[in-house]
Parts: sequence; C-alpha cells; structure tokens
Amino acid sequence: MIPNFQECMLPTLQVLADGKIHRTSEIYKIVKELYHVSPSEEKEMLPSKRTTRFLCNLSWARTYMKAAGIISSPSRGKFIITDDGMKLLAGNPQTVNKSTLEQYEKFKKWTSSVNGESGENNRIGKIINEDVNPEEQIAQAYNQLRNVLAQDLLDKILNQTPSFFEELVIKLLVEMGYGGSFNEISEMVVGKSGDEGIDGIIKEDKLGLDNIYVQAKRWTKEQIIGRPEIQKFVGALSGQGANKGIFITTARFSDHAKSFKPQNNIKVALIDGETLCQYMIDYNIGVSVRDKYEVKRIDQDFFAEGDE
Repeated sequence: MIPNFQECMLPTLQVLADGKIHRTSEIYKIVKELYHVSPSEEKEMLPSKRTTRFLCNLSWARTYMKAAGIISSPSRGKFIITDDGMKLLAGNPQTVNKSTLEQYEKFKKWTSSVNGESGENNRIGKIINEDVNPEEQIAQAYNQLRNVLAQDLLDKILNQTPSFFEELVIKLLVEMGYGGSFNEISEMVVGKSGDEGIDGIIKEDKLGLDNIYVQAKRWTKEQIIGRPEIQKFVGALSGQGANKGIFITTARFSDHAKSFKPQNNIKVALIDGETLCQYMIDYNIGVSVRDKYEVKRIDQDFFAEGDE
C-alpha cells in the first residue's frame, strides 16, 4: 500500500533515531519496505505527472516535521533528528500526525504564517487534517473541476446541431495532429462519404502517408454502444481495405465493445463522450483559461553552494 503523508511521519522519524544524518534515499527505502509498497504502486504518479504519489507523501511528511522542529535538514537531501524529535520518540508514540505536531509552538506559528492568519481556526490546520497532502489535494480539486467542465461540455455539444458536431470532430483531429489544415481535412472527413458506416477519411499525419477512417455519431450521452456496432465498423474498414479507424461518439461504449479485439491487424480507437470532452480540454477547444496557478518548489541548485 502507499502510505499517506501522515503515515510516513513516524517511520521517517524512526530512521533518524540514531542521531546521524541520513539521505532521503535511505528514508525512502525503509518506508517503502515497511509498507510493502509494490513496484506498480511505487510508480503511481500524481495527476500532474511530475512526481510519484509515494515520493510526494514522503516529502510533505518531512516538510511538516521540519516545521514542527522535530527534524532538520543540514544540507540538500539530508536530514537529522532534533532534540525535540528525540524526546518525542522516547515516549514510544504509536503514531505521529498532525495532532502530534500541533503540540509544538513552531508548528502553530508555521501554520499561521503560511495562511496569514492566527488562532485555532486556520485553514492549513484543516487541510493537513486530511490523509492526503496539500499537493495532492490541489490535484484532486483540479480533477474535480475538470470532470465537471467535461460534463458541461458534453451537454453543450448535445444542444448543438449535427453539423456543429462534425466541425468539432474536424477541429479536434486537426489539433491532435491528423491531416493538414482545417480546410484540407474538412473536405474529406465527417458526413461526406457515408459508405457502409464510414463517415469520413483523414490522413494519419500532415504528410498523408496513411489513411484513417472515421465514424462520428452524435447520440445521447445515456446511449450505450455495444460490440455489434464496433464489429460493423470493423467490417466497413475491412471492406475498404483499411486497417485503422476512429469511432467518435457523444455516447458511451459497453465493456464488451471496449474489450473487442479486431483481427487482420485492424486497429480501432474508441472515443466516447467523456473522452471526447477531456481531449477538448487538453487541446483548448471550446474552453478558455479562467485562472492559472503555478506550484513552485525551492531551486536546490540555486542554494547548492551553501551546502558544501
């Protein structure tokens, strides 16, 4: 299992119990073994894709304990227990968490200064009472906002005309790097051929080295597309001598449809309504940036001279 950032605190402190300086890699290895973090769990990324969840939780555990003054960092990537940390371990605590840290005046001052407020009801206290670290909370909030936006986008699409949906598909495919310009791809895609379930043809890339056949269906989001529809599309591809296809819809695919594996080297990409809207967000189609936040860290190289 992947320990949350509070669960990482006590074992980190125990690694430092000998009073010696330890590197982050030593702490990482011992906590990983303690919680039996599997190779797949070890690689699990945060939604930002910038770091792993396990590594992030360990980092935030150290941040909070440093704020409380029970550990310190004499140089980059190195940590040592303090006298207060030794006293804490001497009491043989069963756990170290936010409640434990609140007994230290340094920690209270830190939480107040981080939030620009004082007193018992500061916001950081509420945040770190959760099992996930602040960075992950930001990621979760971002994903929630994104999913709500995707649902709103889907509703908007379904309120538009079929021709609007056709143009939307074209714009998305162009932004994703298929075909050439909007005008070039619009001449040969969606709503043009209607040949045995083939709605259009696009070029795989701007050089036009290979064709990809497209089926685009603007159906209600509650409708479920089953395996027979995908088999029919594959049959149409085979009839055209094609081996690549994209099935785009505002509806959903059944599990049987998703698991269907065509033969004869035919490859089919399925894009349902939710995935379509997620791509729209990724490629800034039908959306605009309202706010932008940057999560920054200390540039360790900038301060490297002081670590010598």
